[in-house]
Amino acid sequence: MNALRLSFLPLALALLTATQPARAETLLFRAAVVHTIAKGDIVNGEVLVKDGKIALIGRGLPTEGANVIELKGQHLYPGLISPNTSLGLVEIGAVRASVDTTEVGSFTPDVQAWIAINPDSELIPVARANGITHALVVPSGGIISGQSGLIALAGWGVEGMTVKRPVAMHLDWPEMALDTTPKEQLRDSSKWKSPEDQAKDRRKKVKEIEDFFDEAKAYAKARTAAAKDFRPHPAWESMLPVVRGELPVFVHADELRQIKSALHWATNRNQRIVIVGGRDAALAADALAKAKTPVIFEHVFTLPPRDSDAHDVHFRAAGQLHKAGVTVAFGLSLGAWGASGLRNLPYSAAQAAAHGLPETEALKSITLYPAQILGVSDRLGSIEPGKEASLIATDGNLLDIRSNVKRMWIAGKETSLESRHTRLYEKYRNRPKAK
Repeated sequence: MNALRLSFLPLALALLTATQPARAETLLFRAAVVHTIAKGDIVNGEVLVKDGKIALIGRGLPTEGANVIELKGQHLYPGLISPNTSLGLVEIGAVRASVDTTEVGSFTPDVQAWIAINPDSELIPVARANGITHALVVPSGGIISGQSGLIALAGWGVEGMTVKRPVAMHLDWPEMALDTTPKEQLRDSSKWKSPEDQAKDRRKKVKEIEDFFDEAKAYAKARTAAAKDFRPHPAWESMLPVVRGELPVFVHADELRQIKSALHWATNRNQRIVIVGGRDAALAADALAKAKTPVIFEHVFTLPPRDSDAHDVHFRAAGQLHKAGVTVAFGLSLGAWGASGLRNLPYSAAQAAAHGLPETEALKSITLYPAQILGVSDRLGSIEPGKEASLIATDGNLLDIRSNVKRMWIAGKETSLESRHTRLYEKYRNRPKAK
């Protein structure tokens, strides 16, 4: 991520703060069902939008001066939000020049992922075509990989797409499992380590994290007490909002011992965290609920990790977390696969709904809960007055795999659902017929 360093970006940051021109258009949506998410459904409902924001919801709303959009037989939902993705940072995993996900080094807190996105990525329209209007773009690699930013999946360049930055600092928690494979069974016996040495290594890695955050806190203290000639350091400057409690840490952890270790660390430091990945999160549901730690769950369709696990262990996990009182949002893994498969996000919620997660919670897990976790619930995630009119219209229940997204609006502006998939479909549908 050579383009991401804070010290090289004064012009880009100035552009990011530029305001968008106001829209004067007034729209009135009429749908078979308006799914507000926050306050239930409105059958034969209407939504009045002014200047890109929702003004009123209900029935029989005033139509004077409004462009009426008849969504006959269709459902109106808020746009879907992906809370964890490499979208825009990777195009084709096997083509190195199209991959810009990772910076060199173990601790790179000054990396800013959203600045490196490719706004012309072909994967963005593909995700958009299945209802995703916003996505958190996340850096990867190392231990502290950097900062993430929320983008809208439409807009002119990086500055036009960025909604909020930074959103979180990202920490990849060290592996905590021990490999007990006998030395003679390893293909390369020189890499064998005893369980004792492995335990020592993992303690060392956790200590490195502790020391890094202690140094960041010391820097913040020194900066506050410093004279005018204090020389700021980009990496430590990036950690200031973290140590001050203004910016959460998204801890990427899957295995149960990782999750417990991360919770213990966060509790001791009074650090606000979100667990990302969370493969074994259901096994720590009570601890997560007690700590009020949300989970961005990525593993609905991951194979069970243990022979003793039931085949549906990950299908049921979100329901178990919800029952324990944990806020759950759905995401997909980082990297090329997660970026190209981001369109499948609603199917994670649908599968969880079929295995114990209440349908209302499943819908919130891809709309309102991601907005809350990312700190943008005042403007996104539900259909409520005062919020941004980022909406999708479907021809059926969003959690029904047979339903299709028919239209989309981002901040009140209709957005094309064309993608390389639809272009290929039209190309071959219109191929010359044999005589």
